[in-house]
Amino acid sequence: MSPIRSATIVALASAVLATTLTGCSFGAGQEDTSPIVIAADLELSGAAAPVGKAYQQALDLKVKQLNSSGALGERKIKLQVKDNRSDAGESLRNIADFSSDSKVNAIIMGGCNECAVGAVRTVNEKKIPTIALAASSVVSSPVADRRYVFKLAPNAADSAGALTTELRRRTIRKVAVLHSDDDYGREGLDALRGEFTKAGIRLLAADKVRRTDTDVSQPVRQLTARKPDALIIWTPPEQASLATTSAGQAGFAGSLFLDAAAAGDLFLGAEGKSADRATLIFTQTMVIDDVIATTPAKAARRQWFQDYTARFGSYNGFSSFAADAVQLIADAALRSGGPSDRVNRDGIRDVLETSQLDGLSGPIRMTPDNHSGLMPQALTTLVARGGRWRLAG
Repeated sequence: MSPIRSATIVALASAVLATTLTGCSFGAGQEDTSPIVIAADLELSGAAAPVGKAYQQALDLKVKQLNSSGALGERKIKLQVKDNRSDAGESLRNIADFSSDSKVNAIIMGGCNECAVGAVRTVNEKKIPTIALAASSVVSSPVADRRYVFKLAPNAADSAGALTTELRRRTIRKVAVLHSDDDYGREGLDALRGEFTKAGIRLLAADKVRRTDTDVSQPVRQLTARKPDALIIWTPPEQASLATTSAGQAGFAGSLFLDAAAAGDLFLGAEGKSADRATLIFTQTMVIDDVIATTPAKAARRQWFQDYTARFGSYNGFSSFAADAVQLIADAALRSGGPSDRVNRDGIRDVLETSQLDGLSGPIRMTPDNHSGLMPQALTTLVARGGRWRLAG
């Protein structure tokens, strides 16, 4: 057994051992054998399908790993997946079906901000703990109105802060911004404006694109015509790819900066040349093969990277969020205890609200006042080099 795999198994066992001990409230010879049923509402077709499929792959792999690890005792995770077709109405129907199923312990939702926000009322009324992988802050805030909703994705304010720090380090003073015309894109633009004001960076222009747009060349040409030192791209991965290509075709010689929402596959494919030397703010897991595994958590991230790549042929940065959502729910189900013949949704919600995990995505901390768990320290600076993302520096 390799040292990394050994460290990973030790990390997994230690992460779940304490929860297993506190979750066994059934007495000797009465170990809980009930399944932990996790339902997933994902974008498996439509505009957001590439990321949705990466989430599904990650869920399948993580569930398989946990079920075979023995860390859950006699319990097993059962995964139920439905396609919302990248449509908020279809997503709401899926959430209604899942929450009405008394066997479902918790729900994981994909990256669709509108879907997650649209489901808040149903989730709260049905009292079913839900972790959304969507990025907009309104998914999990205000907490008083979202007691059963949690978020596991980079936060716009944290991403804007990290991005601006890098702009200052490189003495970039004039920028333009291309952002998605949705809650997260508008939130990002506001966060960037605030950071630019503090840093003395001038925003020359900003333009928006709809998430369904398949041609972004016109706004990119208009923005680059203003001669910014850097073009910031704050869009989903597919549009970010189109934007980097369009910037190259427009002869833009400045720097390209991408928000975490623009992350996707490790390898850049057709846009590799256009994206070369671009900067991405994202989690270290995307490039963990560049990092020396000096801690059990880093060893676990490196093993996840290798396992995912070996099974699916490449690596997608968003996969770690889906895997961490499974881990959080599994830990909460074990710790919440309760009779084996009853799904303890309230207990899972209560545990999720105080969860702490050094996850595959980075440090995660939930509190009663903050249901968005990814810590700012999880974000780092990556650069495109040789057709793939690498750790900066």
